[in-house]
Amino acid sequence: MDVVELLPRLVMLRFPVGQAYVWRDGANAVTLVDAGPAGSGARIVEAVTALGARPGAVRRVVLTHFHEDHAGGAAEVAALTGAEVLAHRLDAPHVRGDAPGPPPALEDWEGPLHRRALSLLPPGEYERPSTVTELSDGDVLDVGGGGHVLHVPGHTHGSIALHLPDTGVLFTGDTVAVSPVDGTLIPGVFNLDRRQLLASCARLAALDTETACFGHGDPVLTGAGGRLRAMVRAGT
Repeated sequence: MDVVELLPRLVMLRFPVGQAYVWRDGANAVTLVDAGPAGSGARIVEAVTALGARPGAVRRVVLTHFHEDHAGGAAEVAALTGAEVLAHRLDAPHVRGDAPGPPPALEDWEGPLHRRALSLLPPGEYERPSTVTELSDGDVLDVGGGGHVLHVPGHTHGSIALHLPDTGVLFTGDTVAVSPVDGTLIPGVFNLDRRQLLASCARLAALDTETACFGHGDPVLTGAGGRLRAMVRAGT
C-alpha cells in the first residue's frame, strides 16, 4: 500500500487495485473514504498512526459503494478502531453480506479488464461489518465542515459521492475514473447502468469542485470542476 499526501488534511492510500482516502479534521477526528480490499485494515490503521493520529481517532468509514476493492477492509478497520461504517441504503445490504451484490453489465471490451481486476483481489470470502449506518441523498456528515452525501447510481444502485463544499473536495468513488491511456477523466467502468452513470457524472460536474478524488486513477488537485465538465461535454 502506498501512502500519498495530497493536501494538508488529505492523504491517499493506494492498493494493488483501487484506493482509499484519509481526511483529517484534527488529531482526534479522522474519516476514511473507502477501505480497500480485504486484508487492508491493519495497514490502514498503521498509516493513520504514522500520520499522528491514534487508531480510535478514526470515527467513520464512508463507503462509496459495495464492491470488494472499496469495502473489503471496512470490517477490519471498524474492529481495530471502533469506527462507524456508513453506506447508501441500497448498497448497505451487500456491504453487510445480507444479500449478494448484482454483477456489472459488462461491455465486451470490459471483460478482460474486469477479470484482471478480480485477479488482484484476495481470494475467498471476507469479513463483513455487522452494523452499517444507512445513508441517503442529501445527508450531511460531520466531515470537512459538512460532507454532503450525493446518491450517484449507475456504477451500483447505491453508489455515493461525498462533497466537501467548504474545501472544494469531491470523492467520486467509481462514478468517475482516470483513463490509463492519456490521463483524461472518464465515466467509470464495470457499471450496472451506464445511462444512469452518465446522469450521475453530469450531477457531479455541476458542483463547485477544486479537488477530485477517484476510486481509480490519480486525483486532480486543482481545477477539477472544469475537467469534470469537459468530460461531460465530450459525451464519453
